[in-house]
Amino acid sequence: MLVRRVRANPRPWLASSIRRLPWQLRLRAQSTSAPLGYPQPPTNAAALTALTSDLDHLAPRIDINADQIEILDGPTEFYETLKTKIRNAKRRIFLSTLYIGKTEHELISTIRDALLHNGPELKVSILTDALRGTREAPNPSCASLLASLLAEFPDRVEVRMYHTPNLTGLRKALIPKRINEGWGLQHIKLYGIDDELILSGANLSNDYFTNRQDRYHVFRSQRVADYFDRIHSAVCSISFVLQPSDSPSKFTLKWPISSPAPNPLEAPQRYVEIATSLFLPFVKPASSQSPPTKSTSIYPVICHPTTINTELPAITALLARPIRSYTFTAGYFNPHPVITSSLLAASSRPTSALGSILTASPYANGFFGSKGISGLLPAAYTHLSFRFLQAARGKNIQLQEWQLGIVGQQGGWTYHAKGLWVTLLADVQRKTASGTSKKTSSDLTTGFEGKYSGAPAGPSVTLIGSSNYTTRSYGLDLEAGAMVVTKDEGLMRKLKREEKLLMSHTHPVKEEDLETKERKAGWKVRVAMWLVKVLGGAL
Repeated sequence: MLVRRVRANPRPWLASSIRRLPWQLRLRAQSTSAPLGYPQPPTNAAALTALTSDLDHLAPRIDINADQIEILDGPTEFYETLKTKIRNAKRRIFLSTLYIGKTEHELISTIRDALLHNGPELKVSILTDALRGTREAPNPSCASLLASLLAEFPDRVEVRMYHTPNLTGLRKALIPKRINEGWGLQHIKLYGIDDELILSGANLSNDYFTNRQDRYHVFRSQRVADYFDRIHSAVCSISFVLQPSDSPSKFTLKWPISSPAPNPLEAPQRYVEIATSLFLPFVKPASSQSPPTKSTSIYPVICHPTTINTELPAITALLARPIRSYTFTAGYFNPHPVITSSLLAASSRPTSALGSILTASPYANGFFGSKGISGLLPAAYTHLSFRFLQAARGKNIQLQEWQLGIVGQQGGWTYHAKGLWVTLLADVQRKTASGTSKKTSSDLTTGFEGKYSGAPAGPSVTLIGSSNYTTRSYGLDLEAGAMVVTKDEGLMRKLKREEKLLMSHTHPVKEEDLETKERKAGWKVRVAMWLVKVLGGAL
């Protein structure tokens, strides 16, 4: 009953919110824009004020200085930064990830050394997904690796494993382990050490440390770290406890007596009800709608497979504003229909935002060359890209595929980055004959191409986190991220650099490219996609 109810109407609150958002946001956007002929339309500051006013009604806000954010370039820098911060940890290490690679002995050793040498006050909490973390058992797995750390530090380390309430009983017994993640996962990727936090889409395994491109933002803020630590702890409280054992698997999973929710495998409906009440405080906007106090605002966004989703309304609010350009990326390109509609609409208005879509080439897809049904996934995502291009005909949108070598060959990388960068239309100023910046309200309605000789420092808004922005992300998985809004030109330049680095390995793709014999999805791919949908899963 639970699965049918969740699948049929997974987001009653979200659905009603989305139905209300478009006209509300259009009215808000119109109310902040000057009437036609008015000589001084909104400046960049006014555009950001209008956006933050929208977001303040959707999510909590944390104001920080722009220099408290560092953007890392690639997997090696991410891994080295993570290890360095763990080595210097004094009070807390909290790691939320889909899984830790079963051979990541160096990472575990780094955590062990910190526990041994940094004082007894240091505590470690690790959260992974139960399905993914135990998939290889009784062979070596994420769970058996973490069990060894637990055995050595039983009073200072906790490991929790979240299990989706959507995969129980006969369905769990019948669906192969290799693809059962399609029914829901603990997908959050946040890595907190003391008063710093790394938000990313990267998991903790060798490929994410060497040759899988993702995004990595470091926030040096106690308020940001504390907020996401509370989310981490909330998920831990409704997850299985990992314990070491002498069994062939080297671990056991037990449901904690202290949990406020029942075992999701035994009482999934009640579990969902309690999880909903537990997470509602995290999505409550601030009671005071005072203006931002610093140059940069962080809006935490989360998705829980109940009725909680602040990310989708935040994206809709952002894309409803006057936009000069945007870049949207997802390694597994299958955006939720509301996001697809919002991207297409942003490039269909009179201002015609320039849209760039980045996704993985089949040769950079993590499932390329996989055995069984998962090996069909690269072609499935190609098919979805083709359908998007069909919908984007006549719009100012270009699809780019990311590729660096070929997966499985020397020097081949995979692409796993996801996010959104937006340059608001008011970020651009037109140069008059006197050399001063000026823009009329008619500029807001007749397009920007050729009108502005001044270029913005970079995007003033970005979205960073774990979500793939899919129906599955919003209906089955646990996700967390942040929308970053800044008026600081230094941070805008950093965001532009991040965007350009990803673009440097892309090439444009058109409809005809995806209709060739080599790229067109065959009947097996279409049947597999249909079966996953019929069985209640999602890509």
